[in-house]
Amino acid sequence: MGHSGAVGTWGGDVGETTGGKYVEPGGEFTRDQRYVATRITADGRDGWPVEPGRYRLVVSRACPWANRLIIVRRLLGLADTISMAVAGPTHDARSWTFDLDPDGRDPVLGIERLQEAYFARFPGYERGVTVPALVDVPTGQVVTNDYAQMSLDLSTEWTAYHREGAPRLYPEHLRDEIDEVNAVVFADVNNGVYRCGFAGSQEAYEQAYHRLFDRLDWLTERLSGQRYLVGDTVTEADVRLFTTLVRFDAVYHGHFKCNRQKLSEMPVLWAYARDLFTTPGFGDTIDFDHIKRHYYEVHRDINPTGVVPAGPDLSNWLVPHHRAELGGRPFGDGTPPPPPPPAERVAPASTPLR
Repeated sequence: MGHSGAVGTWGGDVGETTGGKYVEPGGEFTRDQRYVATRITADGRDGWPVEPGRYRLVVSRACPWANRLIIVRRLLGLADTISMAVAGPTHDARSWTFDLDPDGRDPVLGIERLQEAYFARFPGYERGVTVPALVDVPTGQVVTNDYAQMSLDLSTEWTAYHREGAPRLYPEHLRDEIDEVNAVVFADVNNGVYRCGFAGSQEAYEQAYHRLFDRLDWLTERLSGQRYLVGDTVTEADVRLFTTLVRFDAVYHGHFKCNRQKLSEMPVLWAYARDLFTTPGFGDTIDFDHIKRHYYEVHRDINPTGVVPAGPDLSNWLVPHHRAELGGRPFGDGTPPPPPPPAERVAPASTPLR
């Protein structure tokens, strides 16, 4: 999840804990999944009730796990209900920082580092200081960084504040199938690219590589005859796959050695990704500059020079995809989200969308 740092440091974009050992003796990368599991619910059963204006979502646009929350928040129309803080794409050994804000301080939480919100609730917190995180504004305490549950809860617990026309991203009649797809996509693709990139042995790398591309072949077959992963509308499953696919050619293909093919050389997945990219709420959340700077500047164990690639050319994201010929409607009986607020728009130079 959106952390940062290299394996064995503080809990970076690979999900590791301070001082933890996450490359096993055989060289296999293992993700620390011990998150702050408190939930914000409609009935407040964990002590944190749904309440508009109370919580602040802290993200980095570089992070695929945080990107999920940015997309779901946009699609459901929760921008006025849950404010959003955007950390910079890089960070130091301690924490994500708010270096994009004036004076390097988040204007709502009043902090320079996300670490401060973790310490406010758990003094001396030693696990990963990760994004996405939901922070309680009145107390300044982190509530949860359990990114998988967070996005589901936006769909199921915050329904009273969804916009009119919001899509059903986790409909009850499809939840079992969505959960099944999410489980294999997480294991083999979302986390699979990291298992390739941070493998500590040739054997571990090749196992992860084949597992990744076998699953991408499975997804190609699934998506060759249907527009979306589950059902005929966008669901949580599409959000979770998209945030990995959109980073594939820019970082995972080279930086993480996921190089059997580029995404743009896999016709079905490439068309599927372009379809989502041009769907409001998806591509307009993507900042390719932040994505590249994070991976190439922060992961110095993989890229010691910190040099950031100039490419790839982004114009091909807007090539017609023809996926509508398969039927389906992205928002079902709902409507597209309105454009993002001016303060949340991605810089024009960082995306082919204008």
